[in-house]
Amino acid sequence: MRLDPRDSRWNRDGGSERFEGGETVGALKIVAIVLIAGGIIGLVYGGFTYTKSTHEAKLGPFEMSIKDKETVNIPVWAGVVAIVAGGVLLFVPSKS
Repeated sequence: MRLDPRDSRWNRDGGSERFEGGETVGALKIVAIVLIAGGIIGLVYGGFTYTKSTHEAKLGPFEMSIKDKETVNIPVWAGVVAIVAGGVLLFVPSKS
């Protein structure tokens, strides 16, 4: 079901969206869900790799560049802390 902003069942108040039935999705709940998802992704992948260009040289018509692959490891404790913090935030009662 798609809700139209002009519909009387949909309104915005204080950073939360209110849908039919009075359910609210506050910013705190969204942060909690992002933390949980990020923690799970961090535990599953364990890190990420990116390519960094370190040196470039131009000699007439020739161009040279050196690219290094850098790896950033995400510690297991950081993933667990993110999941736990997201879980705590998810169950904090809202002020509405």
